[in-house]
Amino acid sequence: MATDFFPFEEIRKRDGRVVPFDAEKITQAIFKAARAVGGENYSLARELTTEVIVYLSEQKLSGLIPTVEEIQDAVEKVLIEKGHARTAKAYILYRAKRTRIREAKSELMDAVKEILLEGNRKEEEASFSPAEKMNRIALAASQKYYLDNLLPPEIAAAHQEGSFYIHGLGYYSKALDSLQIDLQPLLRNEFASEEFPPGDLLAALLRISAILQKNKDDLYGEQALPYFDRVVGQLIRSIKNKPSRKELYRNLKEILAYWGKLFCTSAGNTPHCSLQLGLDTTEEGREIARVLLEESIKRQCPKLVFIIKEGVNLREGDPNYDLYQTALRAALRSGNPFFAFLDTDYNIPFGEEVCYFSNGMRIAGNRHGLPGGMRRGNIASLTLNLPRLALISLEQELFFVELDRLLRLGVRQLLHRFEVLSSLKCKDLPFLMGERLYLGSENLSSEDSIKESLKNGIISIGFTGLSEAARVLTERNQEKELEYGLAVKIAEHMSRRIKSFADEYDLNIVLCGSSGSGRLQDLVAKDRQDFGLVRGVTDKDYYYSSCFVLFQEDEGLEKKIALEGEIHRCCSAGYASRMVLLPGMDVEVAEEMAAKLIAAGVGFITIAPLTKE
Repeated sequence: MATDFFPFEEIRKRDGRVVPFDAEKITQAIFKAARAVGGENYSLARELTTEVIVYLSEQKLSGLIPTVEEIQDAVEKVLIEKGHARTAKAYILYRAKRTRIREAKSELMDAVKEILLEGNRKEEEASFSPAEKMNRIALAASQKYYLDNLLPPEIAAAHQEGSFYIHGLGYYSKALDSLQIDLQPLLRNEFASEEFPPGDLLAALLRISAILQKNKDDLYGEQALPYFDRVVGQLIRSIKNKPSRKELYRNLKEILAYWGKLFCTSAGNTPHCSLQLGLDTTEEGREIARVLLEESIKRQCPKLVFIIKEGVNLREGDPNYDLYQTALRAALRSGNPFFAFLDTDYNIPFGEEVCYFSNGMRIAGNRHGLPGGMRRGNIASLTLNLPRLALISLEQELFFVELDRLLRLGVRQLLHRFEVLSSLKCKDLPFLMGERLYLGSENLSSEDSIKESLKNGIISIGFTGLSEAARVLTERNQEKELEYGLAVKIAEHMSRRIKSFADEYDLNIVLCGSSGSGRLQDLVAKDRQDFGLVRGVTDKDYYYSSCFVLFQEDEGLEKKIALEGEIHRCCSAGYASRMVLLPGMDVEVAEEMAAKLIAAGVGFITIAPLTKE
């Protein structure tokens, strides 16, 4: 090979390193491109390398060190000029692919660096432990893999640019989101090798912990325990050594302290758990609920969902009205518990079978099996970024056209994920499916597909920033009534489209307005970067998860409450309204506000005091 006249002895790599020039690497790259289009002539690749060297020599850059990019540009030019267009195209495509790989590696390394260099924070100690950091690094790597290799390009681009957010991306092909667990048969199975019922309460509570820990590898989201007070109350009445009130308090506090450490974060693969309570009127059930509510003031984990029902706890004279009062006091101080109302028009048909997660997600209807939430959950979800769509569209007519396009793309993503997960076998989710936790898994053998069982779950499209989007699209009018009306119009439009998708694909595709992942904060940052600081929209840390935050004594409060009820009716998988009480507001005020929300058709609320004691 004629390389003697090559004027450079070294080249500069992309990372700045200077290394000896090796002409053989150019030959190998040309040969790989030629083979991609059917070529097998290595000698020709050597000849073309000589032409590249001659071209570079003629550039009269002697004394300078060329870069890798300059050499690759020369290769493309020579291939095209010498009549090797197909090889040039293959070379260009290969070069572009290598560029994407390098960029992906660079982005991944930046993410790894950020995780490793994070300092410890007292309020989130577990999130910054060495083990947790390693778990987050693994998730970052798997997210990059799925975006670059598994997802269709247009779907990956929509996630990366912030048009929507794919939840649990790092678990895309391996795990489901969440589950409402039926504890009673599981507890019996856990004690199958021993005498059932167990000898003491603490042993049973530890078995519940074991169930949650075993199931964590098959789920990346929340494990909810419906009617926890009722299940444990029945267990207490059946065990040999019935605990005294003092022992009951001690056992529950011990297990809550343990869970507080175990469930302190939803990052990584730590179980995220919630308990539902409020309807059991037995002595044991009431005591269990009371302890849990009192302890919720001291600790944020696990999350509690207090179920409210007419004739049980809603009004004075109801047997559990005092527990409702205790729950309100706890929420005013700590924000925990949350509240779900069973007497809304869309919940009444399901009675006590409807189940809620702590983020407001609702499990009720089922196209493929028994309705209600027990032994069902969310398979996967994404959240639409409505403010970004509004900032791009600016006009209402265009917004709804683009919303339809984004909804269709979002459904495509969920269907893609459903099919990927449907390829799993029962043995791939050994506890969730193998131990019959999921509805429809009762007769599955280890080699069976889980697809038919998965059809009992929901796949959910959520949304964030409804109020901000409506504000952008009605900015010139400056009338709240128009903004409110547009918010309802957007929600109704999404609801109709999602129902049509559910009919089209015969799956439990649902609309969910519940609060989502903390990573949704990234959507605001992206929008601020692309559209600047937009007052009332991108000038905040995150978009509202509910449509309008409800302040006690807020201007236009009655209209806001009516609006919240309309939005709840549009969201078949639930919607979380956020009620913020001004400092000094008491239980009576909170109860009055909650009553107005219930009357308006609101199904789930969180209470967020402006100051915490």
